[in-house]
Amino acid sequence: MTRALFIVDVQNDFTERGALGVEGGDVVAARISRYLELHAHEYTVVIASRDWHHGDDDNGGHFSATPDFVDTWPVHCVGGTYGADYDEVFDTSRVTHHLKKGQGRPAYSLFEGISDDGATAASILDGHGIRDIDLVGIATDYCVRASALDALSAGRRVRVLTDLIAGVHPDSSAAALREIEGAGAMLATSGA
Repeated sequence: MTRALFIVDVQNDFTERGALGVEGGDVVAARISRYLELHAHEYTVVIASRDWHHGDDDNGGHFSATPDFVDTWPVHCVGGTYGADYDEVFDTSRVTHHLKKGQGRPAYSLFEGISDDGATAASILDGHGIRDIDLVGIATDYCVRASALDALSAGRRVRVLTDLIAGVHPDSSAAALREIEGAGAMLATSGA
């Protein structure tokens, strides 16, 4: 059986020192690195996404000087900056594909990302005949949620590893996991 691992937005701006830091982000980054060390060989592909926004415009209304923290946000993950880099404790050596999402417009799902050579998550999965996806990353209530729901909508089987995710708020993260499970995903722990 072929399986993909999706690692969503484990970036400096989404961990403790970042512009939109999530509590527990560094711990999740370290756990994901440990998980990859032990389990990367079980996956046909390991795809990591990053927000990658323009620094000279509002990215289609995504950035705002008065953000509502629902649809508009402070400046974050500007391409080529420290904030857009992967978190310092996330070991990317076993990642097979890197996708950038945003690039001038709002984007939450890993499926909205594109690699530097033009590949998308869908084309990578289709090219390897993959239907099963394990999903980890940041933030549970935003980009993890959007990525899981898009994968399910695309007919993929999804398992979210709940000990390898971190969310913005406990209540909205719990609601996101209920929604993801209700849409057909499995919730599990990594055992790492």
